[in-house]
Amino acid sequence: MNRIKSVNILVNGLFVFIALSLINLQVIQGKKFRILSEKNCIRLIPQAGARGRILDRQGRVIVDNKLAYDCLLLPEELNQQEETLQGVSKVLGISLKDLKEALRRGYIAASVPVTVAKNLGMKEAIALEELRNDLPGIIIQPHPMRTYPYAGLASHILGYVSEIDRWRLTKLADYGYKTKDLVGFGGVEEKYDYYLRQEEGGLSVEVDHRGRLVRTLGFRPPHNGQDMRLTVDLNIQKIIDEEMAFKKGCVILMDPYSGEITGLASGPHFDPSLFMDRSRSVLSSLFKDPDAPFINRAISGTYPAGSVFKLVLATAALETGKLNLNTTFVCKGSLQVGRKKFLCWDTHGPQNLIKAIAHSCNVFFYRTGLVLGAQTIHDFALKFGLAKTTSFELPYEAAGFVPSPLWRKIHKFKNWYDGDTANLSIGQGEVLVTPLQIVRMMAVFANGGYLVTPYIVQSIGEKDIWVYHKKAVRLPFKAENLEYIRQGLREAVSLPSGTGNVLSGLPLSVAAKTGTAQTGTGTSHAWFVGFFPSQKPKYVMCVFLEKGGPGYMSCVLAKRIIERMLAEGALEQR
Repeated sequence: MNRIKSVNILVNGLFVFIALSLINLQVIQGKKFRILSEKNCIRLIPQAGARGRILDRQGRVIVDNKLAYDCLLLPEELNQQEETLQGVSKVLGISLKDLKEALRRGYIAASVPVTVAKNLGMKEAIALEELRNDLPGIIIQPHPMRTYPYAGLASHILGYVSEIDRWRLTKLADYGYKTKDLVGFGGVEEKYDYYLRQEEGGLSVEVDHRGRLVRTLGFRPPHNGQDMRLTVDLNIQKIIDEEMAFKKGCVILMDPYSGEITGLASGPHFDPSLFMDRSRSVLSSLFKDPDAPFINRAISGTYPAGSVFKLVLATAALETGKLNLNTTFVCKGSLQVGRKKFLCWDTHGPQNLIKAIAHSCNVFFYRTGLVLGAQTIHDFALKFGLAKTTSFELPYEAAGFVPSPLWRKIHKFKNWYDGDTANLSIGQGEVLVTPLQIVRMMAVFANGGYLVTPYIVQSIGEKDIWVYHKKAVRLPFKAENLEYIRQGLREAVSLPSGTGNVLSGLPLSVAAKTGTAQTGTGTSHAWFVGFFPSQKPKYVMCVFLEKGGPGYMSCVLAKRIIERMLAEGALEQR
């Protein structure tokens, strides 16, 4: 009897447990499981829109989209799976093993298509469509894919598009970004990704408990990203890109009054379309390239300023009244400062300020720097926008650096000596600048004393955004002092002894400053910065050649670019 009672208690207890569990499932948590059930029977089939195009200032397409095709397999219709996979393998040239692995990894449910091959050409897509009659389960899905009609042209302006990484996904998940999304890396593709990216649409379908399609519930059409118009002139961009081929450095052309970048090329460049093919071996070789093709040397590279920094001293000397046009220093080829002899690249004899700019006389500027003092030089460098970013739109802009005695004392616990001032006076020592900062500095002399903010995006969609950029700031420099320096810049080209005389044969006048910046590790950097025509400038230009030798080499390249702009009508368009 005890055993029967025990069994009855156990059975009754079991039924009570089952009853309570049913009450919990049906009553207490019924709403929760009903929602989960409804979600489980709904499938979303995404449909992608097209990323916004990128155009030049005239509306010519620089980056576009083309129709590509993906091959998907629908598991519920693969009645002859082996035969279907063999057919796909034969058309695409993908091994049967790889197709099976792709199908296995991508499987979610019988009714959800699995992508087994991406970015197919039209011929492959047509061949697979023909197989569908005999081998059901194959789906060819068209989608827009980024295309670059000019290969690597303006690659550092544009950036590239690739699958989102974990770091970006962590930061952007709240803005609708998700795993496998294609996003911009570098250039305007990254900076304005939110505007360029498309809005996905899709088909909502209901499936049964076996994953089979029951009915279509709804459709939301995809929306394309917004087109973007740049300030870049495609014809000018082609010229500077071609001239920078196989060189390390950069070329920048800018409107000296507005700050519009009309051309920017950094070398070596890369081909953004390689990221569409996603060849691991090719991409790996690019990232391991010692020439660092992904670095935009125009805005991210920091280099010794060399002699182009002498324009800061010339301005400071005139503005503070420490020097005037009658001040003369004699260049004997070197200057003894303390225990060290500081050299000039030539023996120039008596030099005033204008001649010293034209001849780029080191001795004159050593003496000028010692008269001014390091702190004054530092302060005037900051007025020209050095040692801080220009607020340019492209990502990863570097700030550069200009040392001062106070900085040396605080951060290095060292004193500042006259030898440090002499080094600073010719843009050497710890001075670091970007080519964009230097072209912006030269624009001050071209436009009569305004510090502009460079920009490269004109409009997004139908909205002009150039109006939101910072307006040019009037610097507190006297007009006559700027004109004196302009005279020195013109004589640097017009005088037979000028450092930029190679440009004197051009059919338009150029005002310029050259620079040879010592690197401490061999070959020097070559600088050219100038504006043309010198009387009513349309462009301010910087040519920088990384370890390119003397400044003369950058002058030669600048001359070729200007000659081509004249010959191809690029100067007449604006």
